[in-house]
Amino acid sequence: MKKWIVEWIPSILIALVLSLILQTYIAQAVTIPSASMVPTLSISDKLIINKMVKPDNLKFGDIVVFFSPIEDSQEERLIKRVIGLEGDVIEVKEGHLFRNGQKVEEPYLAQPINYEFGPITVPEDNFLFLGDNRNISYDSHLWPSPFIPKEKIIGKAIFRYYPFNRIGKI
Repeated sequence: MKKWIVEWIPSILIALVLSLILQTYIAQAVTIPSASMVPTLSISDKLIINKMVKPDNLKFGDIVVFFSPIEDSQEERLIKRVIGLEGDVIEVKEGHLFRNGQKVEEPYLAQPINYEFGPITVPEDNFLFLGDNRNISYDSHLWPSPFIPKEKIIGKAIFRYYPFNRIGKI
């Protein structure tokens, strides 16, 4: 084998191992596959998610990637906004979201919500998620069980790196 190939093999292997560790445990790049988070996130936006975030540290309004609750697509990854934390009572009525009886101002929505949902109480160790494009998003208000257990959480969206004109913190 040529000398330069032998010299590069350890460096390439180290880079591959570090990349695998980074993507498995620390951070990962994801691409937005649908319009369910429009106008906040658009189709084909590219994000970095923090995989080290603990589910217990998620807050109302965080944008999170998690495994689908749907039986036939449990390996599919979804991205939605945290709307309900354990113990929260969530309701959608008269075009607005109510959390624990209080109307929530949601400046990130492009249009009023056109469905009714709840009231429903989020159980312990679970979350309730809705897309920002509420009227077309397939999310907690349509799933057979509206709750996502904390074990299905993959990570929290922290940074958009593409498109370049929308780069920034999420």
